[in-house]
Amino acid sequence: MSTSKNMPVALITGGSRGLGRNMALKLAARGTGIILTYRTGADEAAAVVKQIEAAGGKAVALPLDVGDTRGFGAFVEAVRTELGRHFGRERLDFLVNNAGMGIQVSFAETTEAQFDALMNVHLKGTFFLTQRLLPVLADGGRILNISSGLARFTFPGHAAYATMKAGVEALTRYLAKELGARRISVNVLAPGATATDFGGGVVRDNPELNKTLAAQVALGRVGQPDDIGDAVAMLLSPESAWVTGQRIEASGGMML
Repeated sequence: MSTSKNMPVALITGGSRGLGRNMALKLAARGTGIILTYRTGADEAAAVVKQIEAAGGKAVALPLDVGDTRGFGAFVEAVRTELGRHFGRERLDFLVNNAGMGIQVSFAETTEAQFDALMNVHLKGTFFLTQRLLPVLADGGRILNISSGLARFTFPGHAAYATMKAGVEALTRYLAKELGARRISVNVLAPGATATDFGGGVVRDNPELNKTLAAQVALGRVGQPDDIGDAVAMLLSPESAWVTGQRIEASGGMML
């Protein structure tokens, strides 16, 4: 394991559970220091930190509501503090905009409040948190935004959610262009149907739905958290440094 000052550091929003937790564990196993955020799951976040540290890695958890931009200034200062105190660093190497929420409702029944909640977390939060963190992100660093296969294929009940993710995908291309002068690469990873607790664990816990979705996947099953964590680790590896402005879908070939 690298010493702290030589260790790359990743900030993963929503890293206390689900896919974010797996991303944190996979990156830590490859020698990356982790700053993960949580909104309400302080105990879950502490458990992830403990697991990383037990394996010889370094991690710290910070509270953050990605849907409330008013807290971003204080959060960035907390990141600066923990970079120095915990890692002996002044800059982040990687930013993974992963935090999210799901609302499944038909287009006809979507309320403005539901639309705003999704927009604040997925699109506005990603836009302005990334903006505020730019001074803390190292030149030559990486940004990885998490989208969804639902921005490409359609299932009823996800119109508002997919609209936000499509916005994130457009934002990714603009960031790649505008941050290229700093050698910062920016990509988007779009998971397909994955067995996690997202959306109440419906893909993971509903056998009939799981089977139906798996029939739409070229590789014959829905995704597992490891599939997405491995893809994140691959996209943040040195070998992927020349990839920027791209949408990579990790779905096993869903809805081809």
